[in-house]
Amino acid sequence: MFRDRKHAGELLAEQLTQYLGQPQTLLLALPRGGVPVAAALARALALPLDIFLVHKLSAPGEPELAMGAVAAGGLVVLHQEIIDSGKITQAAIDSAIACEQEELLRRERAYRGTRPPLLVTGKTIILVDDGLATGYTMLAAVRSAHQQQPARIVVAVPVASQEALDMLRPEADELVCAYMPRKLAAIGQFYDDFSQTTDDEVCQALRQFEPSDATPPA
Repeated sequence: MFRDRKHAGELLAEQLTQYLGQPQTLLLALPRGGVPVAAALARALALPLDIFLVHKLSAPGEPELAMGAVAAGGLVVLHQEIIDSGKITQAAIDSAIACEQEELLRRERAYRGTRPPLLVTGKTIILVDDGLATGYTMLAAVRSAHQQQPARIVVAVPVASQEALDMLRPEADELVCAYMPRKLAAIGQFYDDFSQTTDDEVCQALRQFEPSDATPPA
C-alpha cells in the first residue's frame, strides 16, 4: 500500500489540501513513527511541524500489546479490556506508567532540547501518526491536546482500523484516513518499508522545519 512513511504522508496530503498554507494551523507528529509522515505533510501543505509527546503502555511481557497510553503532562488512558483479560495488576500498570513517563521526558530533552513547543491554544492542530491499530495512543494525544484548548483537532493517519476510528470520532473534530482495511492485524503490513524511525531521524526532521516554525513561549 505504502512504500514507506514518506510516501504515506504524500498520499495523505492529497486528502488534506484544504489546509494548504492555512494560517493558525499546525502539524503535530506522534514520535517516532508519525514524524516522517508529518514531515512529508509539512512539505506538501506548507505548514509548521512539531512533535506531540505520547507513548504506548505495553502490557507486561508483551511489548507489542498496548494496554493504554500516556501523554506528556501526565494524562493516561487505559485499555480496560486488555487489562482485564490479561489480569494485569495495578502495580504493573503503575510501573509501566512511571517507566513511560520517564521515556517521555527523555524524548522531550532529546528531540526538543531548549526549543519551546509551538503554541497550540486557539489553533487548528493536525495530529499525525503512521497508523492506528487500537487507537489508544492517539486517544491519549487527543485528550491531552484538548487540555491546551486548540480551536480544532484533526486526526490524520495513512491507515487505521475501523474500531480505532469509531473510538476517536467523538473525541476529535475531524478524522482523515487514507486507507481503512477490512482487517488490520499490524500497521507494518501496509508498508513495504516499516523500519523503526530513529531518534536521529526525528531530530533531523524537526531541525529542518525549525527556522520557519519556531514560536517563542507565550
